[in-house]
Amino acid sequence: MRLTDEQLSTYARDGFLVLPDVFSADDVAAMDARLPALFGERCPENFRERSSDVVRTAMGLHLRDDLFADLVRDPRLVEPATQITGHDDLYVQQVKVNAKEAFTGEQWQWHYDFATHHHEDGVPEPLALNMHIFLDDVTEFNGPLVFIPGSHLDGPAPTALDTVSTSYPLWTVGNDVVRPLAERGGLVAPKGAPGTVLIFGDTMVHGSSANMSPWARRIFSLILNPVSNHQTTMNRPDHQHHRDFAPVRMLQSA
Repeated sequence: MRLTDEQLSTYARDGFLVLPDVFSADDVAAMDARLPALFGERCPENFRERSSDVVRTAMGLHLRDDLFADLVRDPRLVEPATQITGHDDLYVQQVKVNAKEAFTGEQWQWHYDFATHHHEDGVPEPLALNMHIFLDDVTEFNGPLVFIPGSHLDGPAPTALDTVSTSYPLWTVGNDVVRPLAERGGLVAPKGAPGTVLIFGDTMVHGSSANMSPWARRIFSLILNPVSNHQTTMNRPDHQHHRDFAPVRMLQSA
């Protein structure tokens, strides 16, 4: 699946791109069917909410399930990533489902992914891409991601490590940084039906509020990074940043 020139221009300007109807209802149903067993495992790959013990993030899915092993090689994800990065050799940096269960899903603070990739993993440059697939209807009510359009253009902002707010340690962006960025670029919360693909880069400032609604919000996430930009320190376990730097090879058909 190749992006158009207009889509590439939109990504360059805004720092993110929303592509509706990329994956079918059958595709999403197949992914959904695997999640109860994966979420039910008591393992380090499954991070759970402090308040409810439900899964917040389930990682390393391509090493735990054959469907997700194929999904990380899907041309609908890999080909747009090669276009945007300009690199044909990308490795699988992280694979997960971020879940905000109904009524209990907690916030993700303001942050950008490169801060963690750089501080924790020694990734040299902010070249990685986050390739999302919505597994539920993402609405204004169930904790959608909120982006500051254009915030990627300023490069890496100052961050601090937050180990208190949630069960997942995160390098976060302070209010003093968020306010002027938001006053300049506004806030956007991409919404869409299951099967929507959302792409954003490593310095895009984003966050999400708690899910107060009766509807779950689950999103599959594949992070692809150029092999030449791979991690240089191995402080975190493999499921948080995979150490197989072999280039991902696309499936012949999707």
